[in-house]
Amino acid sequence: MNRVIAIDGPSGAGKSTVARAIGRALGFLHVDSGALYRIVTWQALRYGVDCGDETAVSALVERLKVTWRVCDGGVVCASDGEEPGEAIRQPEINAHVSPVSKVPAVRARVTAWLREMRQLGHLVVEGRDIGSVVFPDTPARFYLDADPEERARRRHLEEIGKGISQSRDAVLASLLKRDRIDSTRVNAPLRVADGACVIDSTAIPVEEVLRIMRDRLPPEWLPSLTPQP
Repeated sequence: MNRVIAIDGPSGAGKSTVARAIGRALGFLHVDSGALYRIVTWQALRYGVDCGDETAVSALVERLKVTWRVCDGGVVCASDGEEPGEAIRQPEINAHVSPVSKVPAVRARVTAWLREMRQLGHLVVEGRDIGSVVFPDTPARFYLDADPEERARRRHLEEIGKGISQSRDAVLASLLKRDRIDSTRVNAPLRVADGACVIDSTAIPVEEVLRIMRDRLPPEWLPSLTPQP
């Protein structure tokens, strides 16, 4: 069975940067599980579905068709044949994705999609319940964290680069709200998976995070980094 590296943690902890980097180093495909929840939210808003109405959101996700393809070392998702791109990263999506992602039917559907993607090859999957719920069988489970102020700084810089205009205070408020909702939801809350390696990235560079992760991976997963006899 294809291997999976699971990276969980709150928004702005550096999951995407680290996941892409270790994916490139090992030849694993990068999967952003959050993009799937954002796609459901994007479609809910497009179709005028109340994101706070669990019944309506459940009905939407059951009929939603999501497909994916491999592109530049990652998995790109589309819905109804359309790839949303940066449309799912806008503040409007940020404001509605938490209530959508807590709906049990949505979480079950996204979990099923992620497990199907394992057929594509070895994966490095980032999210909030990857090691605890989606792929609890993987020996490579990590939880990446950072100070809220640092996470807000990183996310703010990222948004500036994408042309999204929002103050750092607004970003911080959004992150803290998402943390609260994700950590307290009944279904698959954000938590450290059993046996996961916890890494605080607040004051260490990406290279150090990658070194820690490499040291915790099964040796047979690192043929290019293992000394040859």
